[in-house]
Formats: sequence, structure tokens, C-alpha cells
Amino acid sequence: MKIWKKPISLDILNATSANTLIEHLNIVYTEIGDDRLSATMPVCSFTHQPMGLLHGGASVVLAETLGSVAGFFSVDENSYCVGIDINANHMRGMRSGTVTGTAVALHRGGMTQVWQIDICDEQGRLVCASRLTLAVKRHKKEA
Repeated sequence: MKIWKKPISLDILNATSANTLIEHLNIVYTEIGDDRLSATMPVCSFTHQPMGLLHGGASVVLAETLGSVAGFFSVDENSYCVGIDINANHMRGMRSGTVTGTAVALHRGGMTQVWQIDICDEQGRLVCASRLTLAVKRHKKEA
């Protein structure tokens, strides 16, 4: 069952990244499923920590990006989502290549959403498992 309530496409999503941290980290949306959203991020100098490994914070940026954007597109036009909690468990170090994150909703309620974001290497091995909680907010009506 499709969960998207706003017009969504890879072109729309990738265009929203211009002049943001998402563009700086070269995160690219790659797949929109009926109930999931995926994006890739390179593992290279600008996503490394000083020891030459994928920075855990870069993984968290990928996770929060996917969950927040998926949340936004899964609520009606009068609503939007903001992150209120994120956690990440880092399973595997990487020095090079590409990671792919995929966000799937665990809960989409009227006041909160919870998204599971799994980040895998090119062989499909889990690099990071993250869970993001979003608050669902309503746009204020103008008087």
C-alpha cells in the first residue's frame, strides 16, 4: 500500500538537496517504493572521521534525511514532520565505497511517526541501524 500523500519523485527529492548538507555529503535519492525510501552516500574523504572510516555522524545524517523526508511526504498537505529523537547502532566500519540507506515506517500516527533506517554496504551487509522518531505538526492557519 502506498503511503505517500504528497507528489513525490526522485527528481523532486534530489532537487530539494541543493545548497544543503545533503548535497554537501553527496546523498542521492535512488528509490521510492510504496512504503520505503532509499538513498546512497559515498564513503570517502568528506564522510570520513580522522581514522579514515565512515563517520558515524555521516551515517546519522543519511538516516535522519531519509526518515524526515519520508515522514514529510507521508503526511497530508497541511502537515509536516520534525525529528525529536534519533539513535544509531554502528555495526561495520567502512573506508571506501557507497552505502545505501532505506527508511521504512514502523509507526505512522497522527502525532508521531517512527522510522527504521538500515544502512548497508555494497554487499548488502548492515553498516548502521537507526531509528528516528518524528513529531507530526500542522501548519498554522493564517488569520
